[in-house]
Amino acid sequence: MESAKPSRRQTLFAFLLMSLGAGLVAMGVYFFKFPNHFSMGGVSGLSILLGQIIPSRLVTPATINTVITVLFLILGFLVLDKSFGLRTVYCSLLYTGIIQVLERVCPLARPLTDQKMLELFFAVLLPALGAAILFNMDASTGGTDIMAMILKKYTGLDVGRALLLSDVAIAASALLIFDIETGLFSLLGLALKSVLVDTVIESLNRKKSFTVVTHFPEPVCHFINENLHRGATVWKGQGAYTGQEQFIILTALSRQQAVQLRNYLKQTDPHAFMLITNSSEIFGKGFLRA
Repeated sequence: MESAKPSRRQTLFAFLLMSLGAGLVAMGVYFFKFPNHFSMGGVSGLSILLGQIIPSRLVTPATINTVITVLFLILGFLVLDKSFGLRTVYCSLLYTGIIQVLERVCPLARPLTDQKMLELFFAVLLPALGAAILFNMDASTGGTDIMAMILKKYTGLDVGRALLLSDVAIAASALLIFDIETGLFSLLGLALKSVLVDTVIESLNRKKSFTVVTHFPEPVCHFINENLHRGATVWKGQGAYTGQEQFIILTALSRQQAVQLRNYLKQTDPHAFMLITNSSEIFGKGFLRA
């Protein structure tokens, strides 16, 4: 059975979200990574190192970042063919394009502030938030993500570990190319980024697994179906202490819907037992695709 094509409104909303994600990554890289030389792995980190090594005012980190990203895109087209996503192409070109525009419209001769820790925070937060949004949209800003896709296709390497090792090597290189302080900030930023991206992705995907034990399943299921427009599963149970017949209702809801169901049960069935569990991986209709 073929899935329904997304509407024009859904497609527009998806591209707006992808544009937001790419914009956040670009702003974090240009305003906070580049001027502070925070080389936290990836193409942007490599561009910062090469921009310092190559003695030319024309060869800026922004330019190197664009060149490497485009080269990875071309490599992706040649090697990955149809498995190479249009969304990643769009986000990669938009991301590098924004950085190029910012370099001309808002050139930076020095960091925005003299607070390196504050700058590091935004250098990690903005790209992490943007990357999480793109991940949820099955997109990315390309770069080393494309190399990971190629390695995954043709080798048996542990891609995640290989990319982590390359990121550590790039961040550690800042110790030699710049100074101890910059290198340590880069390594700290890499560690924070690794944790923050996973945290943001989990937060964006967080839903509620809702289990209700009640004597009156019909009105609860009706509320779930008609008011919340969600499905539910009902099965019979028995109280271990009372021996009375109970009904267990299982449903998966968004956070807002979980609040609505909880308030409904408090008003109409105050003796119902509720078990609410956070989950960032719920697969099925209305949630993540398996």
